[in-house]
Amino acid sequence: MADPYTTLGVTRSADEKDIKSAYRKLAKELHPDRNKDNPKASERFSDVTKAYDLLSDKDKRAQFDRGEIDMEGNPTNPFAGMGGGGGGAGGFRGAGGGQRGFRAEDFQGFGTDQGDLGDIFEGLFGGGGARGRAGGMGGDPFGGRRQRPPQKGADINYTLRVSLIDAATLKEQRITLADGKTIDLKLPKGVEDGTQMRLKGKGQQGPGGAGDGLVTIAIDRHKVYRREGDDVRLDLPITLDEAVNGGKVRVPTVDGPVMMTIKAGTDSGTVLRLKGKGFTRKNGSRGDQLVTLEIHLPADLAELAKRLDGWKDDGDPRSKLGI
Repeated sequence: MADPYTTLGVTRSADEKDIKSAYRKLAKELHPDRNKDNPKASERFSDVTKAYDLLSDKDKRAQFDRGEIDMEGNPTNPFAGMGGGGGGAGGFRGAGGGQRGFRAEDFQGFGTDQGDLGDIFEGLFGGGGARGRAGGMGGDPFGGRRQRPPQKGADINYTLRVSLIDAATLKEQRITLADGKTIDLKLPKGVEDGTQMRLKGKGQQGPGGAGDGLVTIAIDRHKVYRREGDDVRLDLPITLDEAVNGGKVRVPTVDGPVMMTIKAGTDSGTVLRLKGKGFTRKNGSRGDQLVTLEIHLPADLAELAKRLDGWKDDGDPRSKLGI
């Protein structure tokens, strides 16, 4: 591991707050859960954790700065009290001899006091599960760690094609799952093209249970109706006679045909509104159906010309265009 100050990107005069801030930033960036396909990031994460472990402990940091321990927290010269004097064969002398043996303080740095690290990881990742992956950061000094809960199986994605009429009226849809079973789905209010529905436990099986099924709704186009927000649009052909004289006409809607009244003298392009014949909104109310009238001339124009013989319309339908 490099110099702990360099590893964390701080100066030797950095205070506790600076060190913690630098560690939090690097730990979040390099955490193994966010870099599953990058082993180098995992190695750096371990180095960063060791560096913080050393510098966040005031005693260890002081020992490191005095050169008494190395960057791993090990004594730089644990055999300093061993010598060959007194006719010995280089063994250890007891406390009564001139030569000292190992002192307890020589081994400072081997402990596993990680209370501060735990607080940081719980803040960053929502629990203590990250401690074990940090390289000896759990409660077990011999590398033990908490077991992560068994993972659920993978989610399975489905695309459900729905007709525009079914989407507008929220008609139940049947879907076949990956295991061959079929279920009936109730479309949600406010459904749109691209709406996703989650089917709990309908994904792949795993050690921790089944994943979910993710159903994406694809609303098909209709040859007659068009969606416009929560409304449905329809172009309705009417005869010249119906436009001139008015009358009742049969109009298709997403809920089935209804009768609609056309006033006498209705122009082509007139838009009539059928309340509550559109898509269902999230609040349960419904949009409308907007009907645009299109006047169609009769197929037998000769007969029409004969009836109009000697009649001329003196009106100017293009006057509003300024020409």
